[in-house]
Amino acid sequence: MRRIRVGKKFLGAIVGIVALVGALEAGADETCNSPYMGNLIKGQEDYLYVWALGVKGSGDGADKLVTIDVNPASSRYGKVIHKVPVGGGRGEAHHMGFTDDRRFLWAGGLDNSRISIFDVGSDPARPKLVQTIANMPAKTGFVGPHTFYAMPGRMLVQGLSNTKDGGGVTGMALYSNKGELIATYPMPTTDGGDGYGYDVAINPQKNVLLTSSFTGRKNYMRNLGDLVKDAEAMKRFGNTMVIWDLKAMKPRKVLSVPGAPLEIRWSLKDGDSWAITASALTSKLWLVKPDASGEWQAKEVGVIGDPAKIPLPVDISINKDGTGLWVNTFMDGKTRYFDLSNPEQPKQTYERVTGKQVNMISQSWDGTRVYIASSLLANWDKAGADDEQFVRGFRWDGKELTPAFEVDFNKEKLGRAHHMKLGSKTMKAAYGLERTANLR
Repeated sequence: MRRIRVGKKFLGAIVGIVALVGALEAGADETCNSPYMGNLIKGQEDYLYVWALGVKGSGDGADKLVTIDVNPASSRYGKVIHKVPVGGGRGEAHHMGFTDDRRFLWAGGLDNSRISIFDVGSDPARPKLVQTIANMPAKTGFVGPHTFYAMPGRMLVQGLSNTKDGGGVTGMALYSNKGELIATYPMPTTDGGDGYGYDVAINPQKNVLLTSSFTGRKNYMRNLGDLVKDAEAMKRFGNTMVIWDLKAMKPRKVLSVPGAPLEIRWSLKDGDSWAITASALTSKLWLVKPDASGEWQAKEVGVIGDPAKIPLPVDISINKDGTGLWVNTFMDGKTRYFDLSNPEQPKQTYERVTGKQVNMISQSWDGTRVYIASSLLANWDKAGADDEQFVRGFRWDGKELTPAFEVDFNKEKLGRAHHMKLGSKTMKAAYGLERTANLR
């Protein structure tokens, strides 16, 4: 596979130009977006964009972007107001990410490796599909585009697998905002590296890009019940995180983090230089930070539920000042809150069953609104009555989650609800129609 290169000066320049901006605007889900992404919604969000997996025989059966009105002042509050099916049928819709200017939303399929790009700036209430990238496997050798992480004028895409054997050895692909491939970066397979990838998160001030690891296509597209009975297959999950030199885009150190470390969340508090993740198979919280000598280390700092029962922690969401963390566990359907006042010793202070199966969790900038979606992977979701498919909105007063609304994706024939991103009608006024009508 040919590796496309980008000069160090170019990467160094874009990192340096926006480092200060990143420090000021580093934001959540609003707290879980790239620090290079502008126009954070720090007031009331208007829309929730949901990337949903198509289900055969349910509606049109296609993967789709669903828009829900989530402004309590709206007469359509808690209702689906728009949906955009994508071509290619069912491609295992999974994660999404905004471009740095928040005008476009990139969304990927783990099965068909197609990347769908939606214009969410021209009319935030009615996103439209404006471009499809279908040649990522052919151009890069990577499949399963998972994380979409904004860089200045660029989108960094983390793959989960490869075209050669469908295993976990993979890499990252860097695209321009126009969808042009610029460079590829293989995950390290030496000095302790297993070559696996999953999430991407950047700390510009420390010149660090941090990656985590999961498993390859042969595992994630397999029925979960069959997979867990296959001892050899269960050995093929990632057990590492990697510290990268951001400016050079080169791996600096491989950290041992057993049990498939998934989502990565940097603390957004000024002066902090630590990130936290949850390991899915071992149900642990891990802290990544420099030691007294400045050397980056990974340390197990907490337990999520009863690891012996494999609750399977999935998505996590950190609050805006780094003092609290939401953790969803798929198998027991619980949402937990951890006090991170001392990140070396997280303390669980709250838990609630929020569904028979839960996966993704998002929160508003002020932390008072929380959104939960149900689906993990099509072949991993539960069956029968436990196969709930929903998006649920909650209010959070610091002590209790109070249900606010629910959209039943099964009842409305929308498929399986997975990743969520927030939208605002102010984006239209900020950009102007003529600037966002087409990709440029």
